Order: sequence, then C-alpha cells, then structure tokens
Amino acid sequence: MNTEEPAFKMPPVRETASGNPRRVGFELEFSGLTLKTAANAVAAALGGELQQDSAAEMSLHHDLGCFNIEIDWDFLKRYASESGAKEGGDGWLDLLSQVAALVVPIEVVCPPLPLDRLPMLQALVPALRDAGARGTEESLIAAYGVHINAEIPRLEAETVFAYLRAFALLQWWLVDTHEVDIARRASPYIDLYPEAYVRLLCEQRQPSMDDIFSDYLQHNATRNRALDLLPLLAEIDEARVRRAVDDPRIKPRPAFHYRLPNCQIEKPDWSLAISWNTWCAVEALAAQPELQAQLSEEFLSRSQPILGVNRNKWTDFVEQWLNDHALV
Repeated sequence: MNTEEPAFKMPPVRETASGNPRRVGFELEFSGLTLKTAANAVAAALGGELQQDSAAEMSLHHDLGCFNIEIDWDFLKRYASESGAKEGGDGWLDLLSQVAALVVPIEVVCPPLPLDRLPMLQALVPALRDAGARGTEESLIAAYGVHINAEIPRLEAETVFAYLRAFALLQWWLVDTHEVDIARRASPYIDLYPEAYVRLLCEQRQPSMDDIFSDYLQHNATRNRALDLLPLLAEIDEARVRRAVDDPRIKPRPAFHYRLPNCQIEKPDWSLAISWNTWCAVEALAAQPELQAQLSEEFLSRSQPILGVNRNKWTDFVEQWLNDHALV
C-alpha cells in the first residue's frame, strides 16, 4: 500500500437514521487485464476467496461482502450465465473473453462498506495498476469511470432535497475539479442536470417527496446523469420510477449513484480517496442548509434571460466560495 495516498475524508453525517454507520460502494471500470488477472489482483490486495461464476464473471467472497469482477458486456455475461460456461469451456467464448478485455471495460464492483472501513480499499488500486490496468485515457470509446454509491443518511424529503440541490449547485465545479476526461464529457452517460432544473431547485424551500419525484422525473427521466437519483427514488417508490423510466437496469437502493469521476488507475498518484474526497464537497454543502440557501440565491441572481448563468464565472466563484466557507 502506498502510504502517501490521501486518506478518505469523513462526511459531516456519518450515521443513518437507525444509528448505523453509513456505507459506500465503489465501481471501477478499466481495461488492459483479462478477467482472471483482474480477479487475482483484487484477491491479492484484499484477501478472501475467489469464485468463478461464468466466463464473464468472478466474485471475491470477503468478510465485508462480495466483490464482483466482471466483463462489462451484457451479451457476453448473459450468454456465459445461460450456458454455464466456465473458463476453459467453449473455446470461442474464452477467446471472446480475452478480446473483451481489450475493447470493453472490466468492472470491479465493491460491496457497500462502512465509512470506517474505506481505507481497506487503498490497496486495491495499486494492485490493479501493477497488474497492468489502464483507465479513462486508454479508450476514446468506453469512457471508463468510477461510480460512487453513497448511502443516504435519511430516506426523507428534506435529506434528498439537500443532496440534490447541493450537487446541482456544484456540478459545474465538480466537472472541473475531477478534470473529467473529454471523451467522458462527450458521452451521454454523465450528462449534468439541465440548468432549468437547477434554477427550480434553487427557487424551492422544502419540497415534498411527491414534488421531488415529479420535478426530477420531468427533467431527468434517464439513467444518464452524473448524479443518477433513479435507484434512490426507486427505493422509495419503485412503481412510480418505472412508469417514467422503463429500464430493467435500475436497481432500487438507498444510495446516490455518482458517476462523474474518471478512473485514472494507471497514474501512480491517483486513488479512490481522491474521487471520494471531491464528492465530499457535496456532503459538506448538503449538511449546511443556510449556506446552501445562500448559494442558491447567488445562482439565481446570476441567471440572465436566455443566457442563463455563465458557467466559467460560476465555477470560479464556487471555488473561492467553498474555500472561504471551509467546505473543501
């Protein structure tokens, strides 16, 4: 483990309403490794017992949960599962698995971990890097990234709104701070919230959960958002979400699905903590309702008819404002 890696910041709110530690899951996308090589690297870093589930999927069983290592190719995974194929089985399928490592991402999906156990993940990235994993800059097509699934502290309207508005106010700044790769910016998978929706959030005081659903699904009826709220909303009312977005990939869970960070796994100075610590600016602002209201008024005051808010000027302002209020 690289002792110089930054530590994982702790957010202001560390427990759920039930008093349990909040949990966070990570998903890493990268290429350059076969499925087996990636799985062996994960096992070497974390310990646990490896299991081959198909030619496209392996799992690491750990005392903190199950880590899934898989080729992110829906067809290959589906066929492998249906055929019961294992590595060393159908020759063409094994070949396909090898080729897939070059053209589609390998994904490592971590189980939700308590906040105080996040440091165990520090060993994961160096192990994959040393094995030859390549991240965001490797592919102009796949646009590899890191997904952060942060458990919501309380499943209530006030908390959902606080995080929604905090992210909306910071989304332009987050793109710059993460230095989101141009290929990922151009992809449809991490679109930001429309400015009209940001203004709506800034104009509201405390919407009901019904209003949150209505407004979000009107402006963001898609999984392709940098902060995808559909899994969280589906945890609250799955039927309502599926009436608006009929997509079987939506999995209900009481967590935010944050998809903005690059996966720069090939860089020695990059770690999961860097991505998480940037997200923590949202955590900090969500926990400060008075400051959030102040920043909302500032956003509205800068909005001009037709032109909206100047993105570059807003990003510069937010950078200074966050530092002035010790939120980063």
